[in-house]
Amino acid sequence: MDFINRILFPTDFSETSEYAMNYAVNFAEAFDAELEIVHILFDDSALVSSHMLHGAFRNLSTDLEKGAKEQLQSFLDKYPKLSEINFFSKLLKGAPFLEIINEARNFEADMIVIGTHGRTGIEHVLFGSTAENVVRKAPCPVFTVRLEDKKFIMP
Repeated sequence: MDFINRILFPTDFSETSEYAMNYAVNFAEAFDAELEIVHILFDDSALVSSHMLHGAFRNLSTDLEKGAKEQLQSFLDKYPKLSEINFFSKLLKGAPFLEIINEARNFEADMIVIGTHGRTGIEHVLFGSTAENVVRKAPCPVFTVRLEDKKFIMP
């Protein structure tokens, strides 16, 4: 199989994401593929309508972006195997599943590897599922990863 040249890996820095990252790195190594690791910051600009509040939110947004960059670097530092593959990382801003879909198109990803929290019932209704939306709308195959100890519970 020589058709996986670019892999997109979105992370929310969760335990599930850490587990899924191992799959992304191993796939990139096995296929000698380029790996793009992304984290998506929620875009709060649409929520701010008052000019006075906009300045306060801009400062908060800058702090959040700085924190996310540090968190992303800390996340990457956990994977020494990254030095053996071709990878890069970036922060995006917006609605997570939309940004993942758009980045998959822009990057011309051959595969997306994404962790799923496996929420069901009311948790699923309240929090939605980024992974589910990505699977439904992705321009390429999506490999979903759930933590081994998470059991599926019928709703």
